[in-house]
Amino acid sequence: MIDFTLEIYTELLLALTKTNWQFYHFSEYFSNIDHGKVIFLRHDVDAKKNNSLIFARIQHKNAIKGTYYFRVVPQSFDKTVILRVADLGHEIGYHYETMDTCNGNVDRAYDEFCRYLEQFRKLYPVTTVCMHGSPLSKFDNRAIWDKYDYRNLGITAEPYFDLDFNRFYYLTDTGRRWDGDSFSVRDKPFLRTPLTNTVFQRQHYHSTEEIIGAIISGTFPDHAMMTFHPQRWTDNVITWSKEYLLQNIKNIIKKQFFVK
Repeated sequence: MIDFTLEIYTELLLALTKTNWQFYHFSEYFSNIDHGKVIFLRHDVDAKKNNSLIFARIQHKNAIKGTYYFRVVPQSFDKTVILRVADLGHEIGYHYETMDTCNGNVDRAYDEFCRYLEQFRKLYPVTTVCMHGSPLSKFDNRAIWDKYDYRNLGITAEPYFDLDFNRFYYLTDTGRRWDGDSFSVRDKPFLRTPLTNTVFQRQHYHSTEEIIGAIISGTFPDHAMMTFHPQRWTDNVITWSKEYLLQNIKNIIKKQFFVK
């Protein structure tokens, strides 16, 4: 089965439902969710906003809920799309990047963050946010919280600060692969939380098919967060091929010039 298609994404969801996983919004992280197999399906809507709606509909059809983080850029922020995703039972969050857009000025970045947060809250009661990696920028968008506290704004959680990566296994499709740490500039849990869980350190999956196999065999960790970038997933052969070529070029550039 070809990876990064909607077909294999659907197969992944079916494997999770058949093996009795519980699906939560990230805003439910601090609820009593330690019993059984728990997973957060996180979606960073960086581009191709309509793809997020396709994902949301596939999940809804299978009685699954997830969390969708939208940027404040035309290729991501769309009131109609956001409302439709929310109407399907999914959580909406703000995928912020104001340290980048404000050229590292933390005070301006905070003010801009507050304005955009209120823009989102006119559509949905946002209580969680997640930084956008901005891989080509020298600024880390999380640096805004070195001075300010998002909890003062009614934000209860930010994955890179609040998810315990020693309890929840983290997988991301950054680099258009599930083992793309060498191509990831900032989407790495150990930047903020030292990874000491040796079981997690031994877990490595390259393809979605490998993840499905681990889920079915019962070897996949019982607590996990998976991050998807919906723009990377399609059944259209031409679009899939373009995304494949572009991502490989991006990976080479990031590894050569930006990954530390």
